[in-house]
Amino acid sequence: MSDEERDEREGKELDLSSPEVVTKYKSAAEIVNKALQLVLSKCKPKAKIVDLCEEGDAFIREQSGNMYKNAKKKIERGVAFPTCISVNNTVCHFSPLASDETILEDGDMIKIDMGCHVDGFIAVVAHTHLLKEGPVTGKAADVIAAANTAAEVALRLVRPGKKNKDVGEAIQKVAEAYDCKIVEGVLSHQMKQFVIDGNKVVLGVSGPNTRVDDAEFEENEVYSIDIVTSTGEGKPKLLDEKQTTIYKRAVDKSYHLKMKTSRFIFSEISQKFPIMPFSARALEEKRARLGLVECMNHDLLQPYPVLHEKPGDLVAHIKFTVLLMPNGSDRITSHPLQELQPTKTIDDPDIKGWLALATKTKKKGGGKKKKGKKGEKAEEGVDSEMNDAANEE
Repeated sequence: MSDEERDEREGKELDLSSPEVVTKYKSAAEIVNKALQLVLSKCKPKAKIVDLCEEGDAFIREQSGNMYKNAKKKIERGVAFPTCISVNNTVCHFSPLASDETILEDGDMIKIDMGCHVDGFIAVVAHTHLLKEGPVTGKAADVIAAANTAAEVALRLVRPGKKNKDVGEAIQKVAEAYDCKIVEGVLSHQMKQFVIDGNKVVLGVSGPNTRVDDAEFEENEVYSIDIVTSTGEGKPKLLDEKQTTIYKRAVDKSYHLKMKTSRFIFSEISQKFPIMPFSARALEEKRARLGLVECMNHDLLQPYPVLHEKPGDLVAHIKFTVLLMPNGSDRITSHPLQELQPTKTIDDPDIKGWLALATKTKKKGGGKKKKGKKGEKAEEGVDSEMNDAANEE
């Protein structure tokens, strides 16, 4: 019997102490990284956004579906978060219905956001790309560099013993260094099996409606680190509820729906998407429009609204999944950035200090081994891995 099966039988929560769990996280990450690469390669002027979103989801379904085909028990796998492509001042969650004709244009700032899971172990990623030839310059370079540098700082600060509020303060400082803002209300969540939005969170910047409990990171935890930066005020608005197409079933709520259409749609959602977020594209469009309204009115679904900064503002989004392993932090989702030529340089000693964590405590061989060096060895593993992640960027 495997460790995973033993833990399941004993009712224990599965975490990174099980090698099988680590393998499943990394398998999901490999698929979502490849899906991101595929979608990015198809982002060309005049490409329809809905087609790109469909391709991303189809790739994740196909690749994850090829795994564990001969497993003794059924292993759930597939899309953990539907592919979204949000452009320019649109902040997040734009994943339109099949009838939508929105296309990409040359010069668009594209944010691709997606997720995959294997047996409920989730890997998510978001990446920003400017649709143009050559290096990215000016404000566009600043806002992407702000998100990327904030992500690199977060990677170094989300480690056992550190506090969530320290990370929030640090990424705000990074954004300010690039004359940008961290977008209000964006949360980085702990993730567990079949839980994409766990209770332990990092709040990038607090808004009027967002407060979070203090928390400390612990070994064997998994986090989705979500960084959204803006050249504007960082206070996005919901402009049109009809643009919302991504929902998640609120498993703690129940209500007897009155309309037959609503009952049909909710039954379909409960069967196909009992836990993970889904796109309304997966439902029959006309019927879904009617049914979703009543489901929403009675809080049976949690919406992921499409938010916007002001026209002319640019928004960048970097999201990655990190495993807090005993030998260090392992960033398992990412994609290399275009060449950036930002107008700002980092001079702040705190930010330089955080970014230098990767190299300053790295030890080379030599010297006698002494008792109590075990912890230092672990530190070295952390920092060399973090350094590799920084170099990949």
